[in-house]
Amino acid sequence: MNNKNIDTFKRTKILATIGPSSWNIETITEMIQAGTNGFRLNFSHGDNESKVEHMKMIRKASKVLNKPVAIVQDLHGPKMQIGKIEPTELHKGEEVRFAYYKDAPLGVIPTQYDLSKKVKKGQRLSIFDGKIQTEITSVKGSIITVKVKNSGTIITRKGINVPDTDLKGDILTEKDKNDMRFGVSHDIDYVAVSFVQTADDVLHAKHYLTKLGSSAKVIAKVETKAATEHLESIVRAADGVMVARGDLAVETEPESVPIVQRKIIGLCQQYGKLSIVATQMLASMTSNPEPTRAEVSDVATAVIIGSDAVMLSEETAVGDYPVDAIKFMKRIITYTEANNPLKEIFSGPEDNSIQTAVSSAVMGIADRVKAKAIVTITSGGNTARSIAAHRPKVPIFMITEDEKIANQLALVYGGKSLLRKKAKDSDERTAEWLRKNKILKRGDMVVMTNGMYPGQIGGTDTIKVRRII
Repeated sequence: MNNKNIDTFKRTKILATIGPSSWNIETITEMIQAGTNGFRLNFSHGDNESKVEHMKMIRKASKVLNKPVAIVQDLHGPKMQIGKIEPTELHKGEEVRFAYYKDAPLGVIPTQYDLSKKVKKGQRLSIFDGKIQTEITSVKGSIITVKVKNSGTIITRKGINVPDTDLKGDILTEKDKNDMRFGVSHDIDYVAVSFVQTADDVLHAKHYLTKLGSSAKVIAKVETKAATEHLESIVRAADGVMVARGDLAVETEPESVPIVQRKIIGLCQQYGKLSIVATQMLASMTSNPEPTRAEVSDVATAVIIGSDAVMLSEETAVGDYPVDAIKFMKRIITYTEANNPLKEIFSGPEDNSIQTAVSSAVMGIADRVKAKAIVTITSGGNTARSIAAHRPKVPIFMITEDEKIANQLALVYGGKSLLRKKAKDSDERTAEWLRKNKILKRGDMVVMTNGMYPGQIGGTDTIKVRRII
């Protein structure tokens, strides 16, 4: 970043999904240059060998461009899908039987997840993103019988949702655990846990990562009805929350999704956690060079209400315009941030920690002295996240000597993540380094935070106001 564009700095971050349209080094490099701050690897598709190549490309492009970039491993989760079948027409009023594919007799529709141990009579079962609605009329052994409420055609691998069903902690599947072991061995930055229902699901994933010796952060994907009933505890337990609006709209009601989205973003700000809005943000750009006006409004709304990041899925994974989608999303973000008539109201956690006190004080000082930027020297990233939760209108330069922390901070609102080998130097040397790298210029006023003992995680206890000389 050159000082000349510090005033138009993009504060809301962009997370892009890697897929056939973008898994080459040239496109990945262009996407980072266009404004991508993190890449999502979807572990519901593809093999581990290709994932290794994708991660190598991302890390290589990140180093060449000298721009930290986060890698998010998105787990498959207990995704319920139709097994292998010929296209089958279901008619309103008829009864249809389902069973786990290993137990399914002839004439019974196979499923890739054993629902018989979870569902009960009277609960809803929807298919194909909610296009076909059914009600469970009986569960006998491994056979689930449903009554079809509206006609439609089902095909192999179309999704099943059971919004009334408690999966009882059965969130991390064996595939997920294997994928987590693989991800940890390749130093991923975040793990996104699918179909979270309660905070216990998040804590289970965290515990498993700790067992593997990983410092990866956990993102809870809110896409079930149960999760919407435990939002605050999930936010408190997680390091970040993704509003996975596709399945969430099926599990709840489409009209409830915007309200849930606002609640999640508000709670994430309150507790200093990462928030990501996902699904169909610029969906029309999968096959068109420009988004619809409704999609532009959707992205702008996420920016206005203070999301840390907005995510692209099919647009960059299988779309015809992956780089253009990033560029257009950045245009929407920067215009909205520059012209947003609303101001977020921060309601932080009621605690007496030094970190919270420092973060709150930094905001007041930066505003009072008309600071050009906030500079935080961080070992673990917690103070940087806490300051970002206040949604400052000036950039936060987050300086760390830890490459993984730099990558993780790349997705945090308002931050410019900077990797510096010797971040333990004095404030004067840090200010000089910022000037020499043309990040700040002579005369710029900054508010700086660090700790009395540099390199100690959780040790931020000092605020200084400096003018770059």
